Amino acid sequence: MTQLRGSSGRPGVRQTVAVTEVIVDVAGWTGMALLIGAYALVTAGRLAGPSLRFQLMNLFGGALLMVNSAYYGAWPSAALNLVWVVIGTVGLVRAGVKGRAAALPEVGPQG
Repeated sequence: MTQLRGSSGRPGVRQTVAVTEVIVDVAGWTGMALLIGAYALVTAGRLAGPSLRFQLMNLFGGALLMVNSAYYGAWPSAALNLVWVVIGTVGLVRAGVKGRAAALPEVGPQG
């Protein structure tokens, strides 16, 4: 356990915060930043929706927020982010399949 000075309203009072809780909080804020950043970049036209970067930002952002939500027992939010992760995974798989298909040489009729 790590001792951090808290803002309990009483000067000099210490509150104990578990290192795990700090890590989960950082994960939640990072996930939020990734999701909002991805949405802002697509909205601004600086990033394409089907791009690898967009899909990865959504996948990792959703996963980090899912961990944070589950840790704090916010199950509706955790479920939403689980769906977000599944959608991001499907997007990555589809992009990978399309990328492999595009990389294959075209074979024309033999004549």
